[in-house]
Amino acid sequence: MSTCTLRVLATLKELEVPYEITPPSDFSEIKTPEYLATKHPFGKIPVLFEDGFKVYESRAIVRYLVNKYQGTKNSTVLIPSDVQKAALVEQFISVETSYYDGPVSKLVAQEVFTKFHGKTPDPEIVKEAREEIGKVLDIYEKLLEGKDYLTGEFSLADISHYPYTYYSFTSGHGDLWENRPNVARWWKNISERIAWKNTIAELNQK
Repeated sequence: MSTCTLRVLATLKELEVPYEITPPSDFSEIKTPEYLATKHPFGKIPVLFEDGFKVYESRAIVRYLVNKYQGTKNSTVLIPSDVQKAALVEQFISVETSYYDGPVSKLVAQEVFTKFHGKTPDPEIVKEAREEIGKVLDIYEKLLEGKDYLTGEFSLADISHYPYTYYSFTSGHGDLWENRPNVARWWKNISERIAWKNTIAELNQK
């Protein structure tokens, strides 16, 4: 269910890179001294291991995967070689991290993960998150005018938006995106990609 893991899985599937998932036995494992010392010092997931190399933090992992595998398995381009186009991808990844992730993750924390742990969401936090998301999406509506994707072409920037947006829809808050035509078109375009559908199918099998 990890949002950050979904980001990595979607990237792996877009690049058609094979992988194996080794989930922690339970939530307490990622806080053990061994895990902190050998995997992620802040006690988070995911962590990528490959041929003796380790990297943690999902955005770092997906950049690593693109830098290593883009063009080796298929023709999918997630970070263009053109430096200006690549800069726009990085720009929108930064936008997602700085302005989008906060309010959308606040909503999902209440509506998905609070419920997952058997607790009741705080309606005031949900209301506040919806208002914050609305303000962000008003800007996205302008940024996406005349474009199917954030940079004009599908990229790693779009993938970064997948997990929390998906959980927002499944928890009944998709109206925030659907009420804005440009944002709705963008989400439809990226959510209908085969790699993302396969990511969700794998999630739902767990």
